[in-house]
Amino acid sequence: MKLLIEHGRVIDPASGRDEHADIAVAAGRIVSIGRASDDFDANRRIDASGCIVMPGLVDLAVRLREPGHEHEDMLESELRAAAAGGVTSLVCPPDTDPTLDEPGLVEMLKFRARRLSSCRLFPLGALTRGLQGQALTEMAHLSEAGCVGFSQADVPVKDTNLLMRALQYAATFGHTVWLRPEDAWLSTGVAASGAVATRLGLAGVPVAAETVALHTIVELVRSTGARVHLCRLSSAAGVELVRRAKAEKLPISADVSVQSLHLTDVDIGYFNADMRLTPPLRQQADRDALRAALADGTIDALVSDHNPVDDDAKNLPFAEAEPGASAVELLLSLALKWGQDCGVDLVRTLARVTCDPVRVLGPSLGTLASSAGRLVEGGVADVCVFDPAPTWQVTRDTLQSQGKHTPFAFAATGTALPGRVRTTVLAGGVSYPVSSR
Repeated sequence: MKLLIEHGRVIDPASGRDEHADIAVAAGRIVSIGRASDDFDANRRIDASGCIVMPGLVDLAVRLREPGHEHEDMLESELRAAAAGGVTSLVCPPDTDPTLDEPGLVEMLKFRARRLSSCRLFPLGALTRGLQGQALTEMAHLSEAGCVGFSQADVPVKDTNLLMRALQYAATFGHTVWLRPEDAWLSTGVAASGAVATRLGLAGVPVAAETVALHTIVELVRSTGARVHLCRLSSAAGVELVRRAKAEKLPISADVSVQSLHLTDVDIGYFNADMRLTPPLRQQADRDALRAALADGTIDALVSDHNPVDDDAKNLPFAEAEPGASAVELLLSLALKWGQDCGVDLVRTLARVTCDPVRVLGPSLGTLASSAGRLVEGGVADVCVFDPAPTWQVTRDTLQSQGKHTPFAFAATGTALPGRVRTTVLAGGVSYPVSSR
């Protein structure tokens, strides 16, 4: 299929390209950027007048609820939601049912995702069997099956000796370990420690739950030389520790969720369970530090931390509700809102959801490593076309995800969200809107 995207403003954050141009696509690759040759006979044309044409978004934290919810077609709905948000590549954690700790499960998940042709799927393998923190998985076999790294998801490793052995093994074979910095003993609460949690009578999670774990991880990285990606920083103190580690040139990267970037514990209001998240929402000083760290590059990527939760699990008292929110469809708009609020230019804003996440993934992308998250001639044609002009309100009806619970459907966010995705192109084919295939 030959595709021509015409009259758009083409932005490629990786190269700094920002110009009005056409993009010609054939056989899943970008043939040219600029003026298409007269002999390029397109099967389909997309008029991108007034729109921005950018690389497809790369989201490093999307739960798909499969394996485990195949009977509900969760994989299909969540990949469709990702495409609706302009996401063409996503990373899913291993805390599925069963856990992604066997090569066969990984291969099955990747096969099903390929058949749906909505979004590229890059799974993380479990660091320990069953995420129990007792025995390491066969990382080599999981890597061969397609895992791009190894993670405990939201389950802390209590045994520091085991974690050190895992990092030593990962360093030996060039694997990346993805860890959410959380001390198992200090993180038993449901809201961030502070005035709000005290007033509401909710068990608190202190900042030390993050910083104690970070100190341990940094020391182990310094000792083993393993490459570690830190998932979902939530505190100003945590940001400072990461900044110091990066100043030492330690092989560490980090991300932050859209929830922590835009919301604070005050948004919990009167026990709003849609604000029940992991990590918990912290104070305004923490949010401001996270925003600044994303702007200056201390934090490498912005992620949706998409976790679709159904009504039965969410419509409960705050402390009993399942943590999580649907956000993969909101990633682009919330990135744009952060850029507008913080005075970050558009190219840098879009970099945090395109080429910067790709750098986190690194060589684990294989043949895609040289062109994923970029618009480059000869590269893979994963493209997002969005209109920056309109604003929109998030409601249950606007979400394609089966999870309809999101903090951003409430007035606490303060304003409508900017930007709407018009078209998503995956490997040269239109994955959104579906009806236009």
